[in-house]
Amino acid sequence: MKLVLLGTGTPNAEPWASFPAYAVIHSGNVFLFDCGAGIVRACTSMFYKGVNELKPQNLTHLFLTHMHSDHTAGLAELILIPWVLERSDPLHVYGPAGVSEMAEHLLAAYRIDTDYRNDGPQPSNPTGHHVLPQIVTEGTVYNKNSVRIEAMRGSHGELESYAYRIEADGKRIVISGDTAPLESMKTFAEDADILVHEAEYAAGLQERSEGWQKYHQSIHTMSYDLAEIINGARPALTITTHRILHLNYYGESPVSMEEVRRREDALLAEIQSRTSLPVKNGYDQNIYEI
Repeated sequence: MKLVLLGTGTPNAEPWASFPAYAVIHSGNVFLFDCGAGIVRACTSMFYKGVNELKPQNLTHLFLTHMHSDHTAGLAELILIPWVLERSDPLHVYGPAGVSEMAEHLLAAYRIDTDYRNDGPQPSNPTGHHVLPQIVTEGTVYNKNSVRIEAMRGSHGELESYAYRIEADGKRIVISGDTAPLESMKTFAEDADILVHEAEYAAGLQERSEGWQKYHQSIHTMSYDLAEIINGARPALTITTHRILHLNYYGESPVSMEEVRRREDALLAEIQSRTSLPVKNGYDQNIYEI
C-alpha cells in the first residue's frame, strides 16, 4: 500500500498546508479520505510527480471522517472536475449522516453546468458526475479487491465522526480524523504500520482563553494524549496531521515561517518526550510505502 498526504492543514487556511485530504493506493485503486478544498489539484500535482494512480479518472472512492467544511469543501470539485476530465465511473462517497443530502444539494447547485455539458456540443458521458452515497456506521464499510476498510466512531463534540482502518496484504493504515483522545483508538490502531493522527500543541493552547482551552481539549487530541495513544497502540510509525499550533494567524502582520516551524518542532518534541516510538510530522505531498 501507498499513503499520500494530499492536505495536512486545518480550518485556518494556512498557505503552507492544504486542507485535509489523504490517498491510500493499493493495486492501482485509489481510496480518498476527506476532501478539503483543492483536492483534485492536489491529486493531479502528485500525478505529475510520478504517482500515476492519482489521475482524475481514478478518483472514484471517497471516505469522509466528518462533515466539517475544511474536510468536505472539495466535494463539488471531486464530483465534477474528474468527470469533465473524462471520468465515466460514478463517485462513491462514504460518510456520516448528511452525506447524501450534501451530494444532492451540490448536484442541484451545479445543474446548469451538468445540463450544459450533457446536452451541449462538448463531448461528455452521462455517468461520471453521479454520486453513490453510503452512510457509515461502525464496522466494515468496504471489503473488495483485497482491501478492507473499517470505521470506528470518533469523538468530535456533537458532530458524528469516524476513524478509518485500511487493511490489505497484511498491512494496516489508520486515519484518525478529528477526535478527542479515545481509549478505543489504542485497540483500533494496534500494531498499525502507519497511524495518521491529529495533534495539538499543548504549550500553545495555554496561551488561549479558558473557554478556548476547554473547547479544544473536548474535541481534539493534545500532544501528550497522542503519546499515550501511541504507547498503547504501538504503531510502527505515527504521522501527525491537522496540527493546531495556536498561532495568531491573521493579526496585523503574517505569522513568520520561523515561528510556524518552531511550534511544529515543539509539538513533535512534546509527543516524543512521552514515547520512544517513531513519530513524524506529516506534510503535504509526503509519500509512504508499506
